Amino acid sequence: MCSIISYCGSVEDEEAFLGGFGRTKSRGPDDTRVITILGDGDAAGVMGFHRLSIMGLTPSGMQPFELDGSYAVCNGELYGFEREKERLRTKGYTFRSGSDCEIILPMFREYGTDMFRMLDAEFALVIYDKESGSFIAARDPIGIRPLYYGYDREGTPVFASEAKNLVGIAGRIMPFPPGHYWKDGQFTCYRDMTDVKSVCRDDLETACGKIREKLISGVEKRLVSDSKVGFLLSGGLDSSLVCAIAAAYERRKGGEPIKTFAIGMSEDAIDLKYAREAAEYIGSDHTEVFMTPEQVISALPEVIHLLGTWDITTIRASMGMYLVCKAVHEMTDIRVLLTGEISDELFGYKYTDFAPDAEAFQREAEKRIRELHMYDVLRADRCISVNSLEARVPFGDLDFVEYVMSLDPEMKLNRYSKGKYLLRHAFEGLGYLPDSILWREKAAFSDAVGHSMVDYLKEYAETRYTEEEFREGCLRYSHGRPFTKESLLYRDIFEEYYPGQAEMIADFWMPNRSWKGCDVSDPSARVLSNYGDSGK
Repeated sequence: MCSIISYCGSVEDEEAFLGGFGRTKSRGPDDTRVITILGDGDAAGVMGFHRLSIMGLTPSGMQPFELDGSYAVCNGELYGFEREKERLRTKGYTFRSGSDCEIILPMFREYGTDMFRMLDAEFALVIYDKESGSFIAARDPIGIRPLYYGYDREGTPVFASEAKNLVGIAGRIMPFPPGHYWKDGQFTCYRDMTDVKSVCRDDLETACGKIREKLISGVEKRLVSDSKVGFLLSGGLDSSLVCAIAAAYERRKGGEPIKTFAIGMSEDAIDLKYAREAAEYIGSDHTEVFMTPEQVISALPEVIHLLGTWDITTIRASMGMYLVCKAVHEMTDIRVLLTGEISDELFGYKYTDFAPDAEAFQREAEKRIRELHMYDVLRADRCISVNSLEARVPFGDLDFVEYVMSLDPEMKLNRYSKGKYLLRHAFEGLGYLPDSILWREKAAFSDAVGHSMVDYLKEYAETRYTEEEFREGCLRYSHGRPFTKESLLYRDIFEEYYPGQAEMIADFWMPNRSWKGCDVSDPSARVLSNYGDSGK
């Protein structure tokens, strides 16, 4: 996955800087490099890079990259970079590695900050421009790759892959806004995925055809890797589609069966049986991982530390994901994992069935896409990267997201007695998945790995506080105030690792409580009246 850090000036405390950067060594265990950038006689700044070798596996792909005194570090995957590399060669640029990120400095020289809008990529990067003496930082439009920023006591800006890199260095740590670049102290939005310029009026069949075409393209471009690729398969619609598309692609190429992985509690995991059914249908090499109540409870502090959040939903859903990724890391030589995140934000959750009208549905989708980097995308990145793996998210393909967001929201409302109808219908009758998976009701991820997992967490939290301790504990916090013993437990653990940094997360991920039917006190879809067959 890689980890980057950039101190945009003289380092105030070298020991704290190196110690903070060392906290994300697992993101890039293959190599580490820290360089001092020389300006006009003085140190202009420092850049660091922990490398996970995915593209261009030779040492020549090691970062930071340099071009005539300018430098760049990037945690990213730049899809279709070969075409841009060829264009740059015609302009006289030469390349010494097979790394996709080596094109960044030549692109910046040619296009300046306009380059960010041109990238079909998941990325977080920092550039030092020798000509202007400026640092420029940028992040992809979804926020799939993490980036945080803060200022030391002297007011010097610092950027890093994770918040834990900046604890003890920056006073206030904040997530870098997706779709923005930073230059000379100012943030500029270069692409807003929620800003629909004009509503697309494609009819149902045309829309579903484009959804299918764009998702297939999004999956296939993410299969390109110099390292081995695997797949998380929950048995739900989204991950099953990703796996089915990849399996079909490999069959056409005459490749080996894809490798899929699923996790659950041994006694009541809803999804394991569906994941097994999907795996058998697509012919994948499938592995099941089982977790115990003891593993869940003992992993809780570690999971909250690696996540850097106090949000209930994110933490619950991360328990199984962290443990299955840990198993992948320990049992295989896979380096890349494809996942099914971001479909819900585009096509709807169980709770968006309660949207009062199409406009409300669209506003909710816009909000969720803008905030993804603090919730599901954060979960996928941290659970995977802490196990020295790279996450790729086909539903976050920029062309795919842009198209689905532009569709008339009337079409995306659940008027078909089945959520995500457009996505299901797009693959109907084509043999990608059996109907039992394609038309299966959605189960909440944290519940689907086993209803008992969430129950164990709640029961454990009950043992940690008396009623008086609970009431007093909640009052200690103003932003994101806990409202259950479970949420107080998560917040207390969070504060041990990230004291005073709660504002990194906007709020609890909850259904829109202003909608009739959504005024609930638990974020799980299990508490909604329309959950129905989802739990079976």
